[in-house]
Amino acid sequence: MKHYEVEIRDAKTREKLCFLDKVEPQATISEIKTLFTKTHPQWYPARQSLRLDPKGKSLKDEDVLQKLPVGTTATLYFRDLGAQISWVTVFLTEYAGPLFIYLLFYFRVPFIYGRKYDFTSSRHTVVHLACMCHSFHYIKRLLETLFVHRFSHGTMPLRNIFKNCTYYWGFAAWMAYYINHPLYTPPTYGVQQVKLALAIFVICQLGNFSIHMALRDLRPAGSKTRKIPYPTKNPFTWLFLLVSCPNYTYEVGSWIGFAIMTQCVPGHEVGKAVAFALQQPDEVVRTVVTLL
Repeated sequence: MKHYEVEIRDAKTREKLCFLDKVEPQATISEIKTLFTKTHPQWYPARQSLRLDPKGKSLKDEDVLQKLPVGTTATLYFRDLGAQISWVTVFLTEYAGPLFIYLLFYFRVPFIYGRKYDFTSSRHTVVHLACMCHSFHYIKRLLETLFVHRFSHGTMPLRNIFKNCTYYWGFAAWMAYYINHPLYTPPTYGVQQVKLALAIFVICQLGNFSIHMALRDLRPAGSKTRKIPYPTKNPFTWLFLLVSCPNYTYEVGSWIGFAIMTQCVPGHEVGKAVAFALQQPDEVVRTVVTLL
């Protein structure tokens, strides 16, 4: 059986970093990364990007050496992706923050609204309902991260967690400040408005969870399989007939309901869901049509 020789060079400087002799033809890029780490331990596999061209796309971990357009002496170019952190850790950090921060405003801890309001409670029922809805949403997200979601990539750049947390934590504080403010006034149309909006929020949360479960079932544990989702017997999944990611449709619906219930504009999750959709123009049109 013929073996391959793999030369790894820096994508920027073209400097030779490593030479691997007698590499099995069936070796995957993931295995080559592991071999590279033995000579350069500071670059663990998740931090490596290997490519055939210095400015080309990163090769997938599952790519097999002998199936790549290279000869028996292959040259791969390395880029450092920077320090990495697991997606699970990122999600847990993003979601635990808003849950904790919102409760600080709800219980009116000192230095937020002034001394005479420290640890006081709102007299409006909608404020307490809003706290329950917000807490439910983020507890749901934390549990889904631990027991439902399956990630195709194990890590992401560490620097992204600061950007993501600034968004989640900052907007949670902005929203909580107004809803739990001592001068907060309840919705214009009173109980009927609250009940209708609460129903929208709950239904959309159930829909969002249903879609997450449906997407989870499309990817067997430990795999990176990407199957096309189709509606199931669960009516919440029927939106797959209209949009490819109805979990975001339900996310938008949930926070529109929350904004109507509290009559408070900073329903930050609406912005997040829309921002994601704007990255996929076709989804914008189909999501809006679905909501209407």
